[in-house]
Amino acid sequence: MEDVRRYRREAELLKALAHPARLCIVRGLIEQGCNVTAIKDCLGLPQSTVSQHLAVLRAHGIVEGERRGTEVAYRIADERIRRVVEILLPEAPAKRA
Repeated sequence: MEDVRRYRREAELLKALAHPARLCIVRGLIEQGCNVTAIKDCLGLPQSTVSQHLAVLRAHGIVEGERRGTEVAYRIADERIRRVVEILLPEAPAKRA
């Protein structure tokens, strides 16, 4: 039964990555940590949309934020995610956000 729970947790992690914007955010953060403003400018999405995607990624432990004054700088929190995304998108240029 423990194995089934583990598979569910990992499936939830993969579901969190399964949105194109979130996958793009994570791919970009692999190269360099950045803040919401830089991510929104890079993706061309409204700040509220980027914040919602980041909330999903944070809730699943994929990214973490560090407050720097009035901004929060995001970075990859789970090295497994870094490896998964690099396997999925080995040659995709990561946009610098």
